[in-house]
Amino acid sequence: MNKTLIILKPDCMKNGHVGHVLSRFEEAGFSIVASKLIQMDPDTLRDHYAHVADKPFYPEIEEFMSACPVMVLVLRGESIVEKVRELLGPTDSSKAEKGTIRGDYGTDMMINVVHASDSDENASIEIARFFKPEEVLG
Repeated sequence: MNKTLIILKPDCMKNGHVGHVLSRFEEAGFSIVASKLIQMDPDTLRDHYAHVADKPFYPEIEEFMSACPVMVLVLRGESIVEKVRELLGPTDSSKAEKGTIRGDYGTDMMINVVHASDSDENASIEIARFFKPEEVLG
């Protein structure tokens, strides 16, 4: 069983899609093994988005991701990283098919409902960024 980090982004929180998204994860057979509501701070955001923190569009990401509290989760399941990303659809919601989470609830590249880890290695790094080992129950 593998784990992945999920962030329910501000658009998901503000538009009341949290329950719908969590239901899709549960219906897919994934287990929630950690969860908490947090307010993203600039240091955490810069660390999490280090791969784009020097880009001209980064301030927009920081403003968006700190607009309201977000929910961070750890999901567990077989081949979870790949399966979650398939369930979400492409990062750019405007290119996501209906029936995927982003296709049903997202708008564009940034307003795309959910962040999900893109590899098992990054999942481990991202989980450790947001959760202490004892907070992950499985």
